[in-house]
Amino acid sequence: MSDRLAVRKTYKLWIGGAFVRSESGRSDVVNGRADAPGEVNIPRGSRKDVRDAVAAARRAVGPWAARTAYNRGQILYRAAEALESRRAQLGALLGPAAEGELDAAVDVLVHYAGWTDKLQAVLGGINPVAAPFLSFSLPEPTGVVGVVAPDRPSLLGLVAELAPALAAGNTVVAILSEADPLPGLDLAEVLGVSDIPAGVVNLLSGRREELAPALGGHRELNAIVDASGDPELGAELDRLAAETIKRAAHRRAAASYDEAVDDALERIAAVTELKTAWHPVGA
Repeated sequence: MSDRLAVRKTYKLWIGGAFVRSESGRSDVVNGRADAPGEVNIPRGSRKDVRDAVAAARRAVGPWAARTAYNRGQILYRAAEALESRRAQLGALLGPAAEGELDAAVDVLVHYAGWTDKLQAVLGGINPVAAPFLSFSLPEPTGVVGVVAPDRPSLLGLVAELAPALAAGNTVVAILSEADPLPGLDLAEVLGVSDIPAGVVNLLSGRREELAPALGGHRELNAIVDASGDPELGAELDRLAAETIKRAAHRRAAASYDEAVDDALERIAAVTELKTAWHPVGA
């Protein structure tokens, strides 16, 4: 029998395309994997980590929005492929009680990958006006979107909010499930090999009551999507959004593939702006 000690995994935040420790050096303890129970230390993000993540997302938003819709769809599809390839590992983490959650998360990414090159046709169009003008509207990404993920389901609930924001051309700063952050932290490793550019997705673990207000009140954030299910936090985010003039949306956590895609257009429209142009025609 070997007396070798296993190398324990060190979880880190995912900011700007890099795995980083919290600047505060703090950590919290959560339960480990279903196949290897025990206590695991995870980084406890700080307000400074929120600022760093938003700065990284702001730097990435222009190049990400400038990519073709078809290319963004390819990248989201590659993310689904990468998540599928980690099926055994993440399945062990989620446990038998969440057997279908990983499959649903993969399918949600594939679904929104198919939306990227259809947004202009569905959301945009020619506007009839009673004047010698051509008026038309085009969808554009809102910019940097904050996501407050639900506690359960920790992986699917996160992916259901990430995918529509990315499909629309936004970058994202997400606060992971506080009760079960490990699937979200492992998702960072998946995204790292999925061709998603650095800074397009940033994932923070820690205490929601500390991180969410810092994120919601950040003036470089353009929208926030709250799936926490916490009415008090939702009211606070609404207040912060009003003060800093940003969009705020509240959702029930998606517990299945159907719940994540049935209102796909609504989810995308919540983080999309319509730019309307007028052009003179005729004499």
